Amino acid sequence: MVNFREVNEDDILKEWLDFREETTLCVMSPHDKKHRIYFEEISEKILENVPKQNQKFVQKQLDQLDKNYNDYLCHWNEKYYRNGFVDGAQLVIGCLKE
Repeated sequence: MVNFREVNEDDILKEWLDFREETTLCVMSPHDKKHRIYFEEISEKILENVPKQNQKFVQKQLDQLDKNYNDYLCHWNEKYYRNGFVDGAQLVIGCLKE
């Protein structure tokens, strides 16, 4: 039996999550926009207040922070949605068995 809680090479659930992220989840409602993190604007404000000789280093660190944060969000979102989907499927399967 396939374990959908684990990410595999040929993972249809991963493909579905990626599809949802590229289509539905990338459209932001006005409510979503209120809770958006304006990373570019924050980075610009930080860089405006950093001495010229340190700007390259600080920019590199901000880029790394942005990448790490996005990786973190992707990991937890996938884990949350994957486990929620599996839990829901197990509930349905459990109801059908009885």
